[in-house]
Amino acid sequence: MLFRRGMHFGSYGSVDDGPAVFDRLCAAVAAAEEAGFDAISVPDHAQQNRVGGGPDSPMFEALTLLGALAMRTTSPRLLTLVSPVTLRAPWLLAKAVTTLDVLSRGRAVLGVGAGWDVAEHEAYGIEFPVTGERMDRLDDALAICRAMFRDRRSTVIGTHYTVSDAPNSPRPVAGTIPILVAGGGERRTLDLAARYGDACNVAGDPATVRHKFEVLARHCERAGRDPASITRTVFVFGTDDLAELAAYARAVATAGADGIVVVGPDDPGRIPGIGQVLADVFPG
Repeated sequence: MLFRRGMHFGSYGSVDDGPAVFDRLCAAVAAAEEAGFDAISVPDHAQQNRVGGGPDSPMFEALTLLGALAMRTTSPRLLTLVSPVTLRAPWLLAKAVTTLDVLSRGRAVLGVGAGWDVAEHEAYGIEFPVTGERMDRLDDALAICRAMFRDRRSTVIGTHYTVSDAPNSPRPVAGTIPILVAGGGERRTLDLAARYGDACNVAGDPATVRHKFEVLARHCERAGRDPASITRTVFVFGTDDLAELAAYARAVATAGADGIVVVGPDDPGRIPGIGQVLADVFPG
């Protein structure tokens, strides 16, 4: 399994007090690693969305931040959840994640999706194509990133993006980098997860989660892949009720989940309890 227990730090608070924002995050990440979380993820946005506190709240550039966290952690996987395909050219995304992999001694994961935050794109003048085109761009980006992770020089001719004999040095530590495709779109997103992903990430109640994994399995059959080769993870917002979290985790495990990614709590003191709940359901 790529990972079993992930913690997502989706908000850095509402106060911009400079380096103290990073210090608070580092303390929470350290608590998560100590509590046994084997993956740490951060959002990849230029501005904070309304759910996380709004655009005036702090928002770090994601891959720079993960590079810094690579220096402050020793064991968890590090990833964005997830990078919108619209924000970076695929070659740049591949280079950035490879850099993270080298800095972290092989702990990077490429987390990528089609993007959704229209307000962010409008604020920064970023093109936001219709869904079909974003999915086409994601297909190209996945092909390019996978090739650059695996090969010393890559040529991929896509519909929207192309690389020609493009080198990627230094190389990923393990010779490649795992890819997580996020989202539950049944026609395109789960098909891309089946064709390119080492992991997927979906959301919903246990019945929805079970259905999404069944759809993924059908896409895997068409792609000639064993569904068990893809780590199936579920995204869940945190809860103050640990019994409720435990019941949900058990239910999605029964529905086929290999692991869970929970949003980090506002109070880092709650992290050990969350970690224990998830370790009971998703050990290892």
